[in-house]
Formats: sequence, C-alpha cells, structure tokens
Amino acid sequence: MPARAARRARNKASAWVRPPLWKLAQARPFAFAHVPVELSFRLAYNVLLRREPDPDAVKTYLPRLVSGELSRQDLVDHLRGSDEFIARTPMGPAALGPSLHASRCDFIRQLPPAHRILDLGGTHTANPWGALVLMGYPYDFEALTIVDLPPDERHPLYRTDPFEPVTTWRGPVSYSYHSMTDLSSFADESFDLVYSGQSIEHVTPQDAKIVANEVLRVLKPGGFFAVDTPNAAVTRLQSAEFIDPDHEIEYTAGELRDLLTSTGFVVSAELGLNLAERSLSEGRFILEEVVGNRGVFRRADRCYLLAFVVAKPGD
Repeated sequence: MPARAARRARNKASAWVRPPLWKLAQARPFAFAHVPVELSFRLAYNVLLRREPDPDAVKTYLPRLVSGELSRQDLVDHLRGSDEFIARTPMGPAALGPSLHASRCDFIRQLPPAHRILDLGGTHTANPWGALVLMGYPYDFEALTIVDLPPDERHPLYRTDPFEPVTTWRGPVSYSYHSMTDLSSFADESFDLVYSGQSIEHVTPQDAKIVANEVLRVLKPGGFFAVDTPNAAVTRLQSAEFIDPDHEIEYTAGELRDLLTSTGFVVSAELGLNLAERSLSEGRFILEEVVGNRGVFRRADRCYLLAFVVAKPGD
C-alpha cells in the first residue's frame, strides 16, 4: 500500500466518531457546579451576556466565587437580574420567536388579578397547565377555563391530545373543546378576565365580532378582556402575506381598537410588544431591531405585536 494511502487509513481508523444520539442522551450530564471556578465564571458571562468578563467583574465576583461566598448559581442570578441582561443584551436574528415569547410573558405578568378566567386558545402543546400559567400569570385564581378547538380541527403545528382537568400552583385548570365563536355554554357575567393570546387572528373579522360580543356577555361588569395579536403595520413589512398561513386577518392598532370599542369595551391599556420604530420609519423590516427590542411598550402602533387590555363598563 502506498504511504499516503496507509496514512489515510490510519487516520480514518483513529478518527473520533460522533456517538449516536441515544448514547449522548445517556451520557453523564455536564454539571456546571463542578467545573473549575474560573471556567464557570467565564461561561456565565459568555452565555448570558455574550462577552468576556470585564476587569471590574473579575475584581468583584471572582474572589467571592473562589472563597465560596458566592455560588455559581448566585452569579447566574446576579447576571440575569442585571440591567445589561434585561435591557441591553441582544438576542440573535434567529431568535424572533423567543424574543416575542419573552415579551408576551412580560405582558401576561401585567394582567389584572381575577378569580375566574376564560382563556381563548390558550392550550400549551406540552403541558396541561396551559399557556397563561406557564407564561407567568402572577395571581392565584378560583378557576381557569381554556377554550380551544378539538385537536383534529387544529393546525398540525398546534395539535395535541386533549388534556384532562388539572390543579396548578395558581389554581384549577379545565378545558372546553370547541370554537371560541361559541361561548354559549358559559353563563352571563361569569368571568372576571378573558384572555386571547395569539388567537383572534385565527378567525375571520366577522367571527371576531361574534367573539368580542360573546366575551362582553360572559364578563362581569368591570371585568377585563386582554388581547395580543400581530400588528399588520409591521408584519406587512416583514411579509406581503400573513406571517402564519393559518391566520385569517392581521389587525392594525386602529382596526383592533375599532373592533373592541364598537362592541362596547372601554380601552384600559393600549400596549405593544417588540418595538419596531426604525422599521416603520424606514419602511423596511429590520429583524435585528424587532428581536432586540423585546418587552412591553406604550406605542402599540409601532410594535410587532399589539397588546390591548379593555374593560366592560360597570362597577
């Protein structure tokens, strides 16, 4: 065998071969708590803030880690609570979905307290607790009912097996499988809060009017209807078509306001998620801007998602 061929054969035989995924899954987990202190310090900064530790951080945190005064998890918590992580560490351009999800969690934590809640389309694909609880609704409740289509009528992306009632750490959750245009099984004035998260755009404008009227009926006087949905003023910059093929409409801020106020609701808060100021000013969708501007903003019409809270007149 020629020398070159022999070397190739030896290299091939001795080369590292990636183990099958099932073997990787059975491998001992990587324990952050057990890596060397200096490495854990750098890892925390690299992963959370996407940079190397600065000299002040080395002076402030590293000695406390070495002495044991500060644990590795304490350091992670410090960084997660820093203004740099919260407001200034950008997500990458591929993270539009996670950025919007984080903003929606912020919005949900701002919803008013309620004893009885109706969630329109709030099934979580992997957990019977439902999206509202898992995304951080902060108050205990007496009952949360999630209305969603039967699994075989849902888009394959959102299809899941039916869930049984479950008790969460916030309160009991049950399911009612039918269209949100039909709330006839619920009595008048039986809920304090109705939430529609990324669902009103999945019905036609005509059906959305039916939904709004039914929500007004089942809400107690003074109760709230919270809605978050894509803002067409921004999504039309991103795509000439709807951003989800399952959408029936994407509203502008004015159109959503008109839908709700013409039904009889009074606007309590007109908010937006993921500011798109430059995109709208320049007439082009700037992905890095929208991803980086996660959070809740007062300029609903200038954001990627609309997030309205309206009230039923009364007490």
